[in-house]
Amino acid sequence: MSGPTVNLDNPALVAPKRLKPLFAPGTDKDQALVIFVLGGPGAGKGTQCANLVRDYGFKHLSAGDLLREEQQRPGSEFGEMIKTYIKEGKIVPMEVTIQLLENAMKATIEENGNRKFLIDGFPRKMDQAIKFEEVVVPSKFTLFFDCPEETMRARLLNRGLTSGRSDDNEESIKKRFVTFVETSMPVVNMFNNEGRVIKVDATKTPEEVYEVVVKEFASKGLEFMQK
Repeated sequence: MSGPTVNLDNPALVAPKRLKPLFAPGTDKDQALVIFVLGGPGAGKGTQCANLVRDYGFKHLSAGDLLREEQQRPGSEFGEMIKTYIKEGKIVPMEVTIQLLENAMKATIEENGNRKFLIDGFPRKMDQAIKFEEVVVPSKFTLFFDCPEETMRARLLNRGLTSGRSDDNEESIKKRFVTFVETSMPVVNMFNNEGRVIKVDATKTPEEVYEVVVKEFASKGLEFMQK
């Protein structure tokens, strides 16, 4: 059975034809700072992103949240397609995800001038990483939370007792981990080869993990906001 189809002739899905990324230096827009946040399911990305928003003033953009919001938006031409992809456990076409991320970045900048973004759960595949950096902005680095499968499994099963999330179960957790290893780890490895990865041991307590993140950010010239 074939999977859901996408009309890539739709103007909203055609990647912009740009000679430079939208927010690159030298364009008509000031540069934006983007940090990708990756890690397997249950690695603690959400907790650490909340800390970074509080202390560094980043805008947190979750690719998954943006897709779910678009799925529910009245009149969305992509809603049913997104729903089908998510239901079948497939990765939504990168054209959709990248456009949603770009729209959210532009809306944030217009609203309050914030140009610092944490993009959580993206890029999930190599082609997403390459295309985003070509048309939107090259990332400064990827913050990678490294955590073994057993630790993540225990965390997610524990969360599943109260979260109500349909994917916090044994079968779904295993599939999600396999997907991460097969599709997302090559992205982490590519950026690591370019010297653009901060790898953090995520097996410790959230407080201990964040202490390491703060030290690593300082090494990259990123300091706490002035209170």
